[in-house]
Amino acid sequence: MDDLLATLKAAAETTRLRLLALCAHGELTVTELTQILGQSQPRVSRHLKLLCDAGLLDRFREGTFAFYRLAERGASAELARVLVDAIPPDDPTLTLDLERLEAIKRARSESAASYFRENAGRWHEIRSLHVPEREVEEALLRLLPADGVGELLDIGTGTGRMLEVLGTRAQRAVGIDQSREMLSIARTKLEEAGLRHCHVRQADMYQLPFPSGSFDAAVVHQVLHFAESPADLLAEAARVLRPGGRLLIVDFAPHQLESLRAEHAHRRLGFTDDEVAAWCHLAGLDCGPVVHLPGAPLTVSIWPATRVAKTTPATPSTILSSSGAQP
Repeated sequence: MDDLLATLKAAAETTRLRLLALCAHGELTVTELTQILGQSQPRVSRHLKLLCDAGLLDRFREGTFAFYRLAERGASAELARVLVDAIPPDDPTLTLDLERLEAIKRARSESAASYFRENAGRWHEIRSLHVPEREVEEALLRLLPADGVGELLDIGTGTGRMLEVLGTRAQRAVGIDQSREMLSIARTKLEEAGLRHCHVRQADMYQLPFPSGSFDAAVVHQVLHFAESPADLLAEAARVLRPGGRLLIVDFAPHQLESLRAEHAHRRLGFTDDEVAAWCHLAGLDCGPVVHLPGAPLTVSIWPATRVAKTTPATPSTILSSSGAQP
């Protein structure tokens, strides 16, 4: 009872209740919340800390930024949603806050669109060389359970396309990427699609910020060929999967397009089935039948794998030496 009263006390202030309502509509920074509320940053930060300490808000860092959103887990998460839902929708203060929030989202969307326009040629150029994305996406959906999965991780999410496609099959989905520009695009796309159960985080794909056994499924879509060490990446992906969890790896079969290495920073020109299977095996994964989608001239391969129960994945150095592969 004392914990409940403490949590209610943390929310029992006008500014803090406004913050809860705003953070229920997406991930926001202190700067954005300050702009909406028209209050000083120290004051807003102090309110945010109280809400986080009470478990009503989640806080996560992304470089020099800190993002806040309504708590998803813990004893106070359900209460946070109840409090937000109890605010009258026609409240004039809330209405003005949401109008300002929409203005910030529009500015964010315009910035993301500008970045994408400037860099879109890189993606379109490569897409023209292989099978249409729709075929790849449909194949991936067929490899996930029809009744869905609990928690999904998209490693190297980029613009968030895999979250848009596969997130509909998950109760909760998280995408990670190192590029803040890409994450900005992804956030905008997820908001536009109404996928409020899908989130993105800035993180290192070799050191995922999640405990072992956190996810029921994970996808590594067109990321492996950029990796310094594909074996390390798959070992880390296997670590965060629960026993029986599914990993879907999408990349190119071996090819000779050196231009992709020179002009698009590809470190590897595709992968053989045996190569990927060896990495998966040593990472504690059982490989399923490989799907090959021939294109002109690039073939897209999908390697499905399942986390083996009660196994200790090999270390990255062991994986590399055992497979004979080079990063």
